[in-house]
Amino acid sequence: MADNEKLDLILSKLEKLNVIENKLTSLELHLENVTDKNIQTVAEGHLDLSRKLDNALKVENEKEMLIIRVRILEDELRKIKERLDAIA
Repeated sequence: MADNEKLDLILSKLEKLNVIENKLTSLELHLENVTDKNIQTVAEGHLDLSRKLDNALKVENEKEMLIIRVRILEDELRKIKERLDAIA
């Protein structure tokens, strides 16, 4: 192989390497500027949903406790009525 052919082959390989390097740089920029930011946005959305769920569960837990308290008070009131009826 002549020196000129070797040089052409090396230049061809360098051009291909430059194309690959440009694609890699483009991919890195896309990951950094688009994909990473989209992942962050989704994560923030999930965090907000988690907070909302925690608040909803807190309200639900308070509701359950109030229902239990009302049932206890209703039972106590029933017992008091029975005692009053027995006295009267």
